[in-house]
Amino acid sequence: MNILVLNCGSSSVKYKLIEIKSKKVLAEGGVEKIGLDGPFVKFKLADGSKKKLELEIKDHEGAIDAILELLTGKEWGCIKSYDEIDAVGHRVVHGGEKFNKSVLINDEVIAKIKECYDIAPLHNPVNMAGINAITHIMPKVPQVAVFDTAFHQTMPAKAYLYALPYKYYTEEGIRRYGFHGTSHRYVSHRVCEFLGVNFNEQKIITCHIGNGASITAVDHGKSIDTSMGLTPTEGLMMGTRTGDIDPGALVYLMKKHNMTAEQLQDLVNKESGVLGITEMTSDMREIEDAGAAGNKRARLALDMYENRIVKYIGAYIAEMNGVDIIVFTGGVGENQMGTRWNVCKQFGYIGLKIDEKFNSTLRSKEAVMSTPDSKVKVVMIPTDEEYMIAHDTEAIVEGREVE
Repeated sequence: MNILVLNCGSSSVKYKLIEIKSKKVLAEGGVEKIGLDGPFVKFKLADGSKKKLELEIKDHEGAIDAILELLTGKEWGCIKSYDEIDAVGHRVVHGGEKFNKSVLINDEVIAKIKECYDIAPLHNPVNMAGINAITHIMPKVPQVAVFDTAFHQTMPAKAYLYALPYKYYTEEGIRRYGFHGTSHRYVSHRVCEFLGVNFNEQKIITCHIGNGASITAVDHGKSIDTSMGLTPTEGLMMGTRTGDIDPGALVYLMKKHNMTAEQLQDLVNKESGVLGITEMTSDMREIEDAGAAGNKRARLALDMYENRIVKYIGAYIAEMNGVDIIVFTGGVGENQMGTRWNVCKQFGYIGLKIDEKFNSTLRSKEAVMSTPDSKVKVVMIPTDEEYMIAHDTEAIVEGREVE
């Protein structure tokens, strides 16, 4: 079964075509700068090299049209016609409390996705644009929605409620939802397969660490707490997002600088995080290099970034009354050995020991980083959200229960 996985952003569409039985990736790439000047599509060739083509693309339907033309074209294509695409899986960011698992898309599901527009105005409308485009171009192909928030619907009320007047939860759905759920779900299952242990018997902390970052506590097969909240702004310090901050500070800034809600939203989402501290870049590789070269602001940003990770891991160890496995994934988690080391060395008090030499050479491959005598397993598991989306899509199309 060939499954096309689509991840639509505000001005981009990422795609991957997967033959799910063999787990073979037939094609992957993305369209960028949709509706802006200079739109283009970039994709990976069979030999691993990358190709970039500039195209006239005005909207998401045009972007998906371009992707399908590439997939079926004589020069770069891997299939002969659209008929070889058996199903399409969509990443949908917010499912609210309406979805606790992936679902086959129908009119009722579409209506519920739209009901989440108010709490996800930057994400769900563009996710729907992708669904609408496929419906128009390939009306007979089954489509599946895989929600970032679904995995976290097992959180108890004590973890997901905010200490606001209760009416804001009951009337407006203001609560912690969490994100990166597809990634946390994938790596928490995969690490147990990798270690040969029972997923439903483990206490796991999954660290999806990158430009966007979140940490989740998975206790005996269920997400019981996660660092992101109503929106992806809460929690860890990120590339351009503040993460946790005193709301009083935001009220102060709004009053002091006569900020609009839109300006405040840009401040906490696009101008803060490591970018705000360094006033240089949000690229963690550049910040790590600058810190190593003696840039004090870069070093401060790294110290802050790593300290927030330590605090959340420590909190979740307490919340679960222990931990068996800690997983690192995401761009930073998979590639910045310095951050992994600085975080892990803070947990010697629970018997965690990491192999410093092995960690210093480890990048983007499945491996155990802890020593044999460590009381906690520390493991690198590169995430594969697209495979997880394809996996769910296959199961639903074939009428099987999603795990």
